[in-house]
Amino acid sequence: MTHPIIKDLTSRHTAKRYDSSKKVSAEDMQILKDAIRLSPSSINSQPWKFVVLESDQAKQRFHNTFANKFQFNQPHATAASHIILFAHKMQYIRADYEKVVDQGIIDGRTKAEDKQQAFGGFVFVDLNTNEQGFNNDWTKSQTYLALGNALHTLARLGIDSTTMEGVDSEMIGQEFAAELDGYECHVALAIGYHDSYEDYNAKLPKSRLAEQEVMITL
Repeated sequence: MTHPIIKDLTSRHTAKRYDSSKKVSAEDMQILKDAIRLSPSSINSQPWKFVVLESDQAKQRFHNTFANKFQFNQPHATAASHIILFAHKMQYIRADYEKVVDQGIIDGRTKAEDKQQAFGGFVFVDLNTNEQGFNNDWTKSQTYLALGNALHTLARLGIDSTTMEGVDSEMIGQEFAAELDGYECHVALAIGYHDSYEDYNAKLPKSRLAEQEVMITL
């Protein structure tokens, strides 16, 4: 018998059209928010920010950022139930990591007297920081861990989604400057319920390379 996880991932697809009349419940949205927040990241750095667009006004603002390019994704902006902007910090510094360490002390993960020792993990930040002080390649990678976790969670909840790397990061940065507050968004996630008539991808069979093509067991 197929495991429920495999059933979830087999049935999920990238939605191409959404039914704008269907909304994700507040309860399911809270589960998704919790799952994203609990995502893993290198040295537990959490160098991210997630902007959830729920109101029609907020989604229209996102819709407006497609003025110059990637218009194929523009319909999702207003038709999907929610849009989530996955943003990362461009210059992750010691003060950012200190927030993580301090939270670990509050949560009982780290003893207060061991605070300085906890900064040992910061060496990974240094290894990924260039001469100009930027480590955005590293921080951006962490957001994709959260994105993958979100996709799996949505599949478990029976909610459709569309990952959008086809977004105008510069325009998003301008439109949502106050909300992003220095973070950059290069990928967004539309979630909701697909249009059963117009979403052609929902009717197509799942297709993936065979296990022997992509996996080696030693």
